[in-house]
Amino acid sequence: MVIASEPARLLVVDDNKVNRMVLSRSLEQQGHKVETANDGKEGLEKIRTGSFDLVLLDIEMPEMNGFEVLEACLKDVGLRQIPIIMTSAMDELDAVVKCVELGAEDYLTKPVNAILLRARVNASLEKKRLRDEQRKLFRTFATEEVAEELLRDGFSLGGKYVNASIMFTDIRSFTTLAESQDPSETIDLLNNYFALMFDAINHNGGAVNQMVGDGLMAVFGAPKFYENHRERAVRAGIEMLKQLKVFNAQLSAQGKSHIQIGVGIASGKMIAGYTGTQARAIYTCIGDTVNLASRMESHTKIALRPFLIDEDTRNGLPADFTVEDLGPVLFRGKNQPVNIFAVL
Repeated sequence: MVIASEPARLLVVDDNKVNRMVLSRSLEQQGHKVETANDGKEGLEKIRTGSFDLVLLDIEMPEMNGFEVLEACLKDVGLRQIPIIMTSAMDELDAVVKCVELGAEDYLTKPVNAILLRARVNASLEKKRLRDEQRKLFRTFATEEVAEELLRDGFSLGGKYVNASIMFTDIRSFTTLAESQDPSETIDLLNNYFALMFDAINHNGGAVNQMVGDGLMAVFGAPKFYENHRERAVRAGIEMLKQLKVFNAQLSAQGKSHIQIGVGIASGKMIAGYTGTQARAIYTCIGDTVNLASRMESHTKIALRPFLIDEDTRNGLPADFTVEDLGPVLFRGKNQPVNIFAVL
């Protein structure tokens, strides 16, 4: 059995003072940090406000019984990853079955055997460690929202209609810039640049779902829906341009050339989901709105404005946003002109 290299933070929830003391002492002797709660209601409050690696939860308690606390935890996206071992004096098959059906990690009958307790706790902590590593790996190659959706619902190809905002951004004259410096410098430049852009997008609830060379595509409103996805997308674009000024100041201090970017945002209906094969797939959005956002990003070079949005996006912004009406533009692939606006 693999034992955690660092002490785990555990919570013991039991209305019986003797049981709390016995369990706490045994767990502390194993090297863990232990907190206690006197009943189910207090236990749930501590679970919500603390950061526990494992909870040992009694079934028969006043205020809220263990089943009710377990159900409340499993309904909360932020708590369902915490393993919960149920403890009870009831040595009945029905109680064990109900615990497993509700989603408990394990079950122990009181009085709890110290050796069995150690084994169950270590096994549960090891499972949590592996799940945490999986979640971290998912978030390395996918956004937090996509990673959570994968962990929650599993993977399947296909998509659904959503109403969201799409952002495209690209570095101007990047090929020329890349040719003028060592490849390692180019990679370093991109990594630092993307770190700032990702921060602005994530800070506003967006999800970067594609990166091609020096360009990226981000979606606001999927897979997690926001009613104000248009505002969030535009605020992200403004923040990106502000971050770029700071980044360019750093480049100037190093004697390097500035970089400029174009940002295009369009809002509306699209299909969001996983596309590819069972062996290799990505979470993305497709549809006319996505194509329009890409066209608008390219049009920033012609309009001589770094940040363009469509009318649908403009209509979803609060009155305090300042934009310049650039009039209608007939983009490639469109039958009707689209009114575009420059964000100032």
